[in-house]
Amino acid sequence: MNRILKLLFFLLIFINGNIFALGNQENAANIDPVIPELNNETGNTIAFLPAPESSRAEQVMKALAAAYPQQIEYAEFRDGDWAVLLRDKWYYYADGRILPQELRSNAADYSGQPFYNYQIELPPWREPSADESSRYRNMTNNRRTNPPRRSSHFFDDLWRAHNRDESYERVKTIRFLGKSTMVHYMILEELSLVEEHILAAAKTDPQVQTWINNLDTLEGWLWRNIAETQSRSYHSYGLAVDLIPRSWGGRETYWLWAAERRSDWWNISYNNRFHPPAAVIKAFETFGFIWGGKWTLFDTMHFEYRPEILILSGIPVQTRR
Repeated sequence: MNRILKLLFFLLIFINGNIFALGNQENAANIDPVIPELNNETGNTIAFLPAPESSRAEQVMKALAAAYPQQIEYAEFRDGDWAVLLRDKWYYYADGRILPQELRSNAADYSGQPFYNYQIELPPWREPSADESSRYRNMTNNRRTNPPRRSSHFFDDLWRAHNRDESYERVKTIRFLGKSTMVHYMILEELSLVEEHILAAAKTDPQVQTWINNLDTLEGWLWRNIAETQSRSYHSYGLAVDLIPRSWGGRETYWLWAAERRSDWWNISYNNRFHPPAAVIKAFETFGFIWGGKWTLFDTMHFEYRPEILILSGIPVQTRR
């Protein structure tokens, strides 16, 4: 009798245990365990917390992986931060600096990379308030006295252009709307598709055809820093183009040029800025280019290849796989 009671007792424990386990499988699947990682320097085991859900770091690194599938294998949370694997080398978010493992501890030495929300439509113009004007004035002064210094390590590796000679090896000549320039060979197809869309729009939109007829030069690759900064220009990689017309029609195109003529450059309305037609801007954005006319420090002649910015902002981009 005692043996039977013992068997019944253990049977009840087994059944209840399995019922409990089955009932908690769904909840358990939603819990990220704390995974111990080995510190290679000390040999000690350090427990890293799971990644915060939908953090900015996760969004940025996943956007980079989606934007550059030919160069980046994938993004994952590792060593306490979100990272991407770029040609067998890990790059970490590092508070927005995007740094390799060996430079993570020096993140404070660099300015953050500009991963911002890009607006699909240009917001209606309004005159800046007194507080905004003061902020823009300080921004101008600070830029000249304390220019940003962003790390170029990630983008140098991404485009395999660590110096002028390497960059020059990556660029090819392209004919775009009848003008010639040099750009990185990996965006030749994207620019060709942009051109197709612009020419198609010109057939039904006289404003686009007039803009094409007024186009004078196309400036692409040029190894240099962004004006008044220590940060590399996207022209240095051959990933930016400036579309320069025969005449600006008395309007402004670049905030820094405008600042030479008037101290309140931020107060120049859209009507007094030279804007390409909306169909032209849309054609560039469709294939991964952002337009400088949507920046506070406006540069309306400028387009640069930054599909990750559009992806981060929820704007559809046609990328090659």
